[in-house]
Amino acid sequence: MTRFTRTSTEHALSSYSINTLRDALHIRAKEVISLVGAGGKTTLMFALASELKNGKGVVITTTTTKIFPPSSIDAPHVLTSGDRGEIIDFILENGADLGHINLASGRSKATGKLLGVEPAVIKELIDLEPVRFIIVEADGAARKPLKAPNPAYEPVIPPSTSLVIPVIGIEALGQALTEKHVFRSEIAVQLTGLSMGEAISAEAIANLIVHPSGIIRGRPAQARVVPFINKVDLHADLSMARELAVKVLEAHHPQIDRVVLGQAQLKPPVREVIFKE
Repeated sequence: MTRFTRTSTEHALSSYSINTLRDALHIRAKEVISLVGAGGKTTLMFALASELKNGKGVVITTTTTKIFPPSSIDAPHVLTSGDRGEIIDFILENGADLGHINLASGRSKATGKLLGVEPAVIKELIDLEPVRFIIVEADGAARKPLKAPNPAYEPVIPPSTSLVIPVIGIEALGQALTEKHVFRSEIAVQLTGLSMGEAISAEAIANLIVHPSGIIRGRPAQARVVPFINKVDLHADLSMARELAVKVLEAHHPQIDRVVLGQAQLKPPVREVIFKE
């Protein structure tokens, strides 16, 4: 099954062909999964929910920021309530047969977006018997392929998170570091060392992921981190995505042992998993 191997003086990196998100991300029972970054978080959230919802119990998708209301295809059930007790009672009474439900605390009158739930509610929900997984969109990116978080309040990762998935849109690679391609580009300049307008390199993206103030800032110490490089089908081969994955792994972040390459809109969504041997 091995498709790609690169050996460095410090460690070996190998890639295997894995089709499912569950296997690629090594998802365990009762995971709270938080998606951060840019380049397809919402699409990946609902693709993951669709794959995980099989069997009894419920997969909950939600946000700690704001998201557009999902289609009935993405989320067959939607509950909007700011009442913690109402949410818990509904899940306890109906969760075993729901499969998948999207939760929100309300709706913005200005934008129509669904408003997020409090991290404390997420911690309570994952302990409920019917709840199998919770997937949280914990960051906003204004539909850009890459972002740098505002250190004052981003991302909003629940402390109960056991898996953090930083999402990167491969189309950012090689583009100019401007607001057109990078959300909060001025902060990205500070974190990567690139100048405004300079071409975005694989090394710069890797630095943006692992920097203490970067994409995964605020992650719980106990959480695993698995970057997902999205939209790899935009290139004729996987060489650019592989090189980016190598740069991420060579940063030696203690919570990252693999990088997933894929396209969240496709089935199967995973092309390769590159990991440390």
